[in-house]
Amino acid sequence: MLKAAYKTLLFGLLLIVIIFATGCSRLFYYPEKKLIRNPSDIGICYEDVQFPSEDGTDLHGWFLPAAGHAKGTILFFHGNAENISSHIGAVYWLPENGFNVLIFDYRGFGNSAGEAHHQGVHLDARAALSYVRERSDVDPKRLILFGQSIGGAIALYTAATSGIKLSAVVGESSFSSYPRILREKMSAIFLTWPFQWLAWTMTSRYDPVTVVQDIQPTPLLLIHGDKDNTVPIQHAYTLFEAARGNKQLWVIEGGGHISAFAPGRDDYRKRFLGYLEDVLPSQTELTPQRAPCGTKTFDVYDVDGSNTERGDEVDWNEMKKLWAME
Repeated sequence: MLKAAYKTLLFGLLLIVIIFATGCSRLFYYPEKKLIRNPSDIGICYEDVQFPSEDGTDLHGWFLPAAGHAKGTILFFHGNAENISSHIGAVYWLPENGFNVLIFDYRGFGNSAGEAHHQGVHLDARAALSYVRERSDVDPKRLILFGQSIGGAIALYTAATSGIKLSAVVGESSFSSYPRILREKMSAIFLTWPFQWLAWTMTSRYDPVTVVQDIQPTPLLLIHGDKDNTVPIQHAYTLFEAARGNKQLWVIEGGGHISAFAPGRDDYRKRFLGYLEDVLPSQTELTPQRAPCGTKTFDVYDVDGSNTERGDEVDWNEMKKLWAME
């Protein structure tokens, strides 16, 4: 009991120090530099990509080409901890269902250079959007932004402020405001409770709630678990009320934080694929099929699931186990 209280005390003191030293920004990012795996470990075709952020910071990511002709391309913004080697678990199933995916690390995460902070990660987000639109194997008219947790907040803000036409924007377990979510977290710890007012001293410049109405006429999908203890569902209701135009809110009954596409949620995966096909424009020209990948850094499969480089069968169920998704 005393040990737990001591740990809580230390955490609270550390939290206060971080708030005063970094202006709260550091509380939102917990990067991990080491990549624990890459897609080729389980036979998924990928391209290791690097591109500069808008301020020149080197960024790293993986481009996962669709199996067969791409129905569209998803630019994925991950959460605030670890890196793409763990967050790929949220999107690894999309290429087999016909969607390209670009997943990248913000500055300070994984193999990306620099140190994470609010302004920087938004520069990174816009740079990733520019990069993926310019790829010859991507149809820029069939592009979707998808973010989870803080990545959802970044995706919403980027979509609303970039001026780039998109097919859809999706935010799962996204919060509405940086000061609001920080205040809620501080109020939950007895040691930082008296200092929760400090949350309002941080910038609200990148709050998605202030710009979400500007996403229209692009379709907006918000997804949130009603048992999310990390970002309470009230944030989704706030965002949904502020949004305009074509908008949907899926409430995941019994769902926790970023749980819509977790193991056992195949119904939501199917529903999500159906949503994407509904919002995408008519496809008059097929995006060229990308197979084989062509270099030793790729591990390839073709549209029917055969690995065209090794000649063996890709077992997607086994892949899920290897990714610890099942």
